[in-house]
Amino acid sequence: MGATFRARRLEVPGKGKGATGRRSRAYTDGGRTVGAREPEAVLRDLHVTATLMASAPHQVRRGRTGPGVVLDRADLRERRREGREANLVLFLVDASGSMAARRRMEAVKGAVLSLLLDAYQRRDKVGLICFRGADAQLLLPPTSSVDAAARRLEKMPTGGQTPLAAGLTEAHATLRRERMRDPQRRPLLVVVTDGRHTAGGDPQAAALRLRHDGVASVVVDCESGPVRLRLAGALAQALGGEYLSLDDLSVSALTDSVRALRVVA
Repeated sequence: MGATFRARRLEVPGKGKGATGRRSRAYTDGGRTVGAREPEAVLRDLHVTATLMASAPHQVRRGRTGPGVVLDRADLRERRREGREANLVLFLVDASGSMAARRRMEAVKGAVLSLLLDAYQRRDKVGLICFRGADAQLLLPPTSSVDAAARRLEKMPTGGQTPLAAGLTEAHATLRRERMRDPQRRPLLVVVTDGRHTAGGDPQAAALRLRHDGVASVVVDCESGPVRLRLAGALAQALGGEYLSLDDLSVSALTDSVRALRVVA
């Protein structure tokens, strides 16, 4: 394992309704008030101002003649609050020969371990898939045990060809199964690769299937050396996801970027 670091927060875009956590924005029972809505069943958190505004246009029709307000059940509004939710973070790690150089794989494992520790702090579920040789392998089905994920990561085999399409296909199948078990928990796919594919089908088609299903993704580019093909960037574009380099994952790198922007400004 390479050195770990404090990882930046990766998020699923939009707002969910999942279990309370510390990753992505979501409508929750706690947090700050961001609006009002009609109650779905039992009124739990009355929004007084919105309720009065909903009832105001109907006061004359309801026969109001003195002080007070004539309310109807249809006027009731409850607070809509925004907080943070926990997600399913599924790691798809390239363990092929192009990634197997000792120092390079150490850095990759250190980065993934840093993200696993971050997922633990944010109350996420995690899963781990690696792809190498001729196919992909689900090393750890989605679980709340970050310790189990770290153990599987440490023992992850490396070498062989790069079946990127097989990895994306396995990720797609895993996320579909998990969506049936836990439909409220939104997934975040983190693909750690240099973007090369030397075996199997077309990764672009597999990436588009994930994108069509609305899976949020982040591609972490592990390419190194003086000559770079930027294939991971093309993969991120096909997935409709965020593109980061391995060095971009740490909070310190993000802080340095913000400082540099301030200096330029």
